[in-house]
Formats: sequence, C-alpha cells, structure tokens
Amino acid sequence: MKILKCPSCQSYGLQSSCSCGGERIAPKPPKYSPEDKYAKYRRMWKHDLDHHDP
Repeated sequence: MKILKCPSCQSYGLQSSCSCGGERIAPKPPKYSPEDKYAKYRRMWKHDLDHHDP
C-alpha cells in the first residue's frame, strides 16, 4: 500500500482515483540507480529547457 497524490487538487490518499475526478500518482521520484537507463535523455531534456528562448 503506497500513498498517492492528486496533481489536480494536491490531496493525498490510498486510492488511485481522487474525489475531484483526477488520477492520483506516486508523489516521489524513483530511487537513484548508478545504472540509470534514462539519465542521458533527462540531461538532454534539461539542456533543451535551459537553452530555450522565451
């Protein structure tokens, strides 16, 4: 059993569906792993965000 958070209304609960009609998700990031398969893509995404002209 894990605690979940609704991104719509910011409420917490144990059920995947929220009373506001939103879908609750896990509020914390995945655990760190030195063998991270997606680190390259996250760095590329962050680089694109940092160099995006407003």
